[in-house]
Formats: sequence, structure tokens, C-alpha cells
Amino acid sequence: MPPETTAAAEETVALSQAGGRLAEVRARGSVRCGVRDALPGFSFLTPDGEHEGFDADFCRVIAAAVLGDASAVDFVNVQTADRFTALQSGEIDVLVRNVTFTASRDGKEASNFVYTTLYDGQGVMVPASSGIRGLEDLADANICVAQGTTTELNLTDVMRSRGIPFNPVTFGEATEARVGYTAGQCEAMTSDKSALAVFKFEIGREGGEEQFILPETISKEPLGPVVLDGDTEWAQVVQWAVMATIQAWEFGLDSGNIASATGTNPALARFLGEEGFDPGLGLPSDFAVQVVAQVGNYEEIYRRHLEPLGLPLNGSVNDLWTNGGLLYVPPYR
Repeated sequence: MPPETTAAAEETVALSQAGGRLAEVRARGSVRCGVRDALPGFSFLTPDGEHEGFDADFCRVIAAAVLGDASAVDFVNVQTADRFTALQSGEIDVLVRNVTFTASRDGKEASNFVYTTLYDGQGVMVPASSGIRGLEDLADANICVAQGTTTELNLTDVMRSRGIPFNPVTFGEATEARVGYTAGQCEAMTSDKSALAVFKFEIGREGGEEQFILPETISKEPLGPVVLDGDTEWAQVVQWAVMATIQAWEFGLDSGNIASATGTNPALARFLGEEGFDPGLGLPSDFAVQVVAQVGNYEEIYRRHLEPLGLPLNGSVNDLWTNGGLLYVPPYR
């Protein structure tokens, strides 16, 4: 990082530690959200120039909670190598770009990971005709992987621990790795299983060779929004905006019925903002209503974008805790 960039990052960190991001976002009238623009299902540009996908919708969730307008988002495309620099420099307010929560990123990147929106895991994809059905079958294989990611590190760890020799073929972005893979530069490709599902779907849609995702999951990949360290107010705002989509789902509220919902019990009344309850988060009392009415609850967002890619919600780790999943939020009281 050049000296001038380092100085800018340090100034932004200092501002964050003093708070003020929420006030800045409100004064600007928009949320600057760091995303990708080429990952179907998560965030990509439609032919009309609109951002669409699971991550893009969580950018809108934050804008609906803070500004009452889900469309008040400035989408900023950030490359893998620039994700944390963009956050540290103040170019973006929040990073919502399938970023894995790790100890070193939490500790060294001036970053604060808030609520996990997707519990994922790393996998490996091969042509179905290859006959490869496990990691041991990949001995001496060329494997396409995005450089400078936890994906690359995890691949190295698991193959070394099992004594399986392999040749990593690295690319700057996962989308570039996919191009290399389909061009035959590698016998296999590794990425988060959700991303592999996207690529498998696209290859099939384009009439390409049938693909097979190995059953082994070689890492934990909790993905979710990231904000700059030190600004507790802004971190809480982003966290509770995200959690509102999950609590609404648990209450049975969605974009079609929340406008007519009434508080049949005190917890629901507080969630709907009927009693003017203020937990001190810096959000309007009806922020959850705005989020769900304008964007949807978690189930709606997931089914809209990820299920069409072959990632079922029911019974997965991304299901509600009442259904055996991991999605569980604190009480709104």
C-alpha cells in the first residue's frame, strides 16, 4: 500500500473509531456498498444495469433500515485484492461481497464482521466425465483457484495434510479461474460451494460439459457484511438491519403481509414499531417494517436468488434454528 493510501486509511480508521458513519450516510442520503458485479446469484449487473442477487439485496436491506429507501444504494464494484483497502480508505461504508470471516481478517484488516448471512463451505468441481470422485483422485492435478484468498490457503492446507501433490493454477478473480477451468487449463476448480453451484449452473445453461461437485467440504466459510473497526454504532445498525430479515421470517412476516401485520404479542409489537420502542440503535422504530416491505425476509431473499442455482434452503445450515439450521437472532426487546 503506498504511503498516501496508508495515510488515508489511517484517517478513515480514526474517524470510524470516533463514530459518525451513520450520520455521514444519512447526510449523504445513500449507502456505499462494496460488491461484485459478475457473480450470478450474489451480485451481478443485469442488462439494464441493475445490481441483482443475494448480496445486492442485503445492501438494500441496510439502506431500507437506515434511510427508509431500499433503492438508496451506491453499488461499488471492488476486486478481491482491493476489498479491505476500499473499506479502510472510506470508499465504501460496508462490504457485502461473499467475504469469509476469519481471525486474521478480523484482527489485521481493521474490519468488523457482523451477522453471518450465509454459512458456506469450500468444495471442488470437476467434469462429471473425469471419474474424479474424491480429493485423493486429484493427485498431481492442476487446480484452478483465485489468488490471495482463503480458498487458496484452504486448498494448500488440506492437500498437504493429506499428502496429495497438486499444482495450483492461480487467477486474480474467481470468475477468471472459471474461464481458465472451462478453457481446459485445469482438471478441477475450487471455490465456495455456493460459487461452484453458480458456475455449474452457468456452464449447464451455456450447453457446456456436465459438472460434478465433490461431496467433501474442506472448510468453513461464514460469509456476511463487513464494516470498518471501531464504529460500534454503525456496526450495530448493519447487524440489526440484517437480523430483521431473519426475525421477520421467524414471525411469519414477509413482504406480502407485513404492511397489514399487527402486534398480537408484545415482542411482535416491538418488532413492528407499534409501541415506539427504541433500543438505542439509532434506527427508526419501524426500520424492520421498511426492510421487509421493501426487500423481503431472509427466506424470500434466499429463495429468490440462491435456490434457482441448486442451493436448497429447507434443512440446510442456512435454515432457521427452529428448523435445525443456524439462523438465530437475539430478542428485539
